[in-house]
Amino acid sequence: MAVRAVRGAVQLERDDAEHMHEQVAALLTAILERNGLVPDDLISVWFTATPDLHSDFPAVAARKLGITDVPLICAQELDIAGAMPRVVRILAHVESELTKAEIAHVYLGAAGALRKDIAQ
Repeated sequence: MAVRAVRGAVQLERDDAEHMHEQVAALLTAILERNGLVPDDLISVWFTATPDLHSDFPAVAARKLGITDVPLICAQELDIAGAMPRVVRILAHVESELTKAEIAHVYLGAAGALRKDIAQ
C-alpha cells in the first residue's frame, strides 16, 4: 500500500454554509468514488478556501459525512488578483494501490478550468 495525494476543487455559487457543506461533500465523495477509496483509506485532508468564503469551515462537510477519525485542517488560499472566486480545494493523503498516474484528481463544475492538465 502506497501513500498518494489526491487533488480536487469546486467553485461555490454563493457563500452559504449549507451550500458549502453540500458542494464539499459532493467533491470529497467524488474523490473517494473515482479512486475506489473508502473513508478508512484517508490519512489526512487539507481544505483551502478562497478569501471570499466566510460562512463555515469546509472540513465540516467531511465531519457531516461521518469522517471523524481523520485529521482535517482548513487554510485560506492566497488572495491573488483575478483568481477564480468562491473555490474550495482539497488535498487528500490516502493509502492506495493506485499508481500516481492512476490517481483521479477531481475538479467539479467551473473548477475544472483550474487544472485542465490533471482534472478528470
